[in-house]
Amino acid sequence: MSDEDIIEELPLEKLPLDGWHRARGARMVPFAGYEMPIQYEGIVAEHDWTRTSAGLFDVSHMGQLLLSGPDLDAAVEAVLPIDLATLKVGQQRYSLLLDEEGGVLDDLMVSRWPEALYLVVNGATKWDDIGHLREYLPDAITLNHLDEQALLALQGPKAAEALARHATGEYPLSALTFMRFGRFQIAGHDVTIARAGYTGEDGFEISLPATGVTEIATLLCGEPEVKPIGLGARDSLRMEAGLPLYGHDLSPETSPIEAGLVFGINKRRRSDGGFPGAERILREIAEGTARRWVGLSLEGRLPAREGAEVYSGTAKVGTVTSGGFSPTLGHPIAMAYVDAAHAEAGNALEIEVRGKRLAATVTPMPFVPHRYYRGS
Repeated sequence: MSDEDIIEELPLEKLPLDGWHRARGARMVPFAGYEMPIQYEGIVAEHDWTRTSAGLFDVSHMGQLLLSGPDLDAAVEAVLPIDLATLKVGQQRYSLLLDEEGGVLDDLMVSRWPEALYLVVNGATKWDDIGHLREYLPDAITLNHLDEQALLALQGPKAAEALARHATGEYPLSALTFMRFGRFQIAGHDVTIARAGYTGEDGFEISLPATGVTEIATLLCGEPEVKPIGLGARDSLRMEAGLPLYGHDLSPETSPIEAGLVFGINKRRRSDGGFPGAERILREIAEGTARRWVGLSLEGRLPAREGAEVYSGTAKVGTVTSGGFSPTLGHPIAMAYVDAAHAEAGNALEIEVRGKRLAATVTPMPFVPHRYYRGS
């Protein structure tokens, strides 16, 4: 029985915004142990709205953790391949939770708060992550699960314009650049805002008390640029942005080097090691991997889904991990692990879908260029 099977058998939890989603006509589906909105007016319409205006995503199912205690950096560096000496207060960084064999247990964001580290982990894995961290961090390190906090993501080229009308603080919202965060107030509620996201667009992730999330979501969706967006468009947006989804593109069976996530192993750690799975990962950095995670552009209109087999001639050379139709590009795209010999951009391959072979070309990711705000 897989972890997903176990999750499906447990009673589904409700988001703090559950009634708010339903009142706006959202179709709710099980995801990561929660009832989540998959769409409101339609996936393509919501996708296009986010690419041209601003979409509000409820990601309160994700885990928000706060670590503190003596010798915190050394303790966390023994668990994550991150260089905390280069992470200053107000900065955020992508990192990975790895097992001893170098497999990916989760991918996560780490932010430096004054005298604490704030982690955002995936919803489906948060309880395993908490158990893992409590097992491998020293007893002197305190781990608080901030389960009374909600998390909203406001994404799109007009997100900054809409959010700036409501976010007040010691400095203007425009001072935040990509992967930085700050403390602000919205409608009298204390919130933490990070300039980051999962769509490839400029945008923000807003951590706020669950008691205030209905008021703030309503306030933001009252702006003409903002609409609520469901999980369906979130998935097509992140695929166009070339971003992996844990449990599909990443798992304990994959290493971060196979997945092209070498940037998640910070430079000093690549030479010093000292993190779980370092022996395999440092070897793969030096010698390469037998397979690589690649983007594939498909011809026609029929998408290839997870599990579809990838061929070069009669030889199976890989398996699709994510796939769907790209509303922005107007053709299907996919992500797959393929043998390294077939992973070069421009290689012609085929994907088997419903007994047919679909022509596909290895394509550099992101499929749609990122538009993160890195400062003027």
